[in-house]
Amino acid sequence: MDLIDLRLFLHVVEQGSITAGAERSHMTLASASARVRALEDALGTPLLVRERRGAQPTPAGQTLARHAQQVLGQLGQLHEAMAEHTEGPRAHLRVLANTSAATVHLPPLLARFLAAHPGYTLDMQERPSAAIADALRQRHAELGVLSDAADVAGLECAPLRPDPLMLIVPRRHALAGVRRMPLADALADALAHPFLGLHEASALQAMVTAQARRCQPGWDYRMRLGSLEAVSRMVALGAGVAVVPRAVAEREARASGLRRVPLTDGWAARTLLLAAPSFGALPPAAARLARFLIDATSGPKASARP
Repeated sequence: MDLIDLRLFLHVVEQGSITAGAERSHMTLASASARVRALEDALGTPLLVRERRGAQPTPAGQTLARHAQQVLGQLGQLHEAMAEHTEGPRAHLRVLANTSAATVHLPPLLARFLAAHPGYTLDMQERPSAAIADALRQRHAELGVLSDAADVAGLECAPLRPDPLMLIVPRRHALAGVRRMPLADALADALAHPFLGLHEASALQAMVTAQARRCQPGWDYRMRLGSLEAVSRMVALGAGVAVVPRAVAEREARASGLRRVPLTDGWAARTLLLAAPSFGALPPAAARLARFLIDATSGPKASARP
């Protein structure tokens, strides 16, 4: 048993098949299969149940995967600790974030963090909140920033800041004077209130689309654009209305004079959470980033600190 075997086995378990695990480990299928069989022979017990559509860990395989995760995590911590004695801290972080966090809240905070830690690199990927929670549970990432509407069972979370969604409309629009309303009312007249939105890959837009189609099956957008700023500019010019995070609505209202209408729907009253499989088990660099994000946000104080 060696570190290559442990990484390969974790990849097989995470991906659900030996083929996908081999690809992620940059091995041929034959080589990966031989290593898994040799591992089973060495341990004297089957580690995988091989099925037509993939492979699932046996109870022994689950035990091995759990301990392999701990061993490899400790190895990463060792590398980082030793780097501080040579050329300073160095680490690569992977953060998953929903649209609002990835495009509005996190960029200025992460810029400050990276400026203070020159040896760190960071990969931030936009995902729907539910997909972020799943990826964290499967340990495909160390940290995620997601909406509290997602199922976060099995994760440790700390609140960062409120992130409600709002309807934005042109200055002289019929809804401009409305103080608050449910999304269904805005959808009632598609000709009077055509909606603009982001492209289909946007996590935020996927969520808004799902809510809108619960109200009106078959409903769709008048136009899709590439950024929240572009959506807001088109709204200000009278092309339609849109649902955006409050931070975007407030910023664009100052710039272009568009009007904001708070949504009364429960799903729109969101709070951003920082989540991890376990704050206490984070590698030092990820724990440092988690502490920085919690300390840097001005929203509710965290109930759990890493």
